[in-house]
Amino acid sequence: MKFKMIHENYNVKDLKRSIEFYGEALGLFEKRRIESPDGSFIIVYLGNEESDFELELTWLRDHEEPYNLGECEFHLAFEAQDYEEAYKKHKEMGCICFENPEMGIYFIVDPDGYWLEVLPPKTK
Repeated sequence: MKFKMIHENYNVKDLKRSIEFYGEALGLFEKRRIESPDGSFIIVYLGNEESDFELELTWLRDHEEPYNLGECEFHLAFEAQDYEEAYKKHKEMGCICFENPEMGIYFIVDPDGYWLEVLPPKTK
């Protein structure tokens, strides 16, 4: 039996702000959205041309408090084709929250506190 990963969901407080962050920081764009008829939720799927995998952002109208993200031990990872340029961009944005030079990686944090790992391209 085989399984294909298709998306990961993050619940967000400010959908517009999150879409803008993912667009600027990682080049993700809206691929489609689902809006409830009563306005209680909006789901937006973000992606890019590099992969079929999508990030699902869910906004819930009646959820007013920040989401509890535990200890931020879970994360989504992105391979940067130009790692140095990505690092520079994220440094300018002020969204780098953790660096591990020994491993050659760093993490950025989105507006809701989700951590995103940025890795250099794999070498063979």
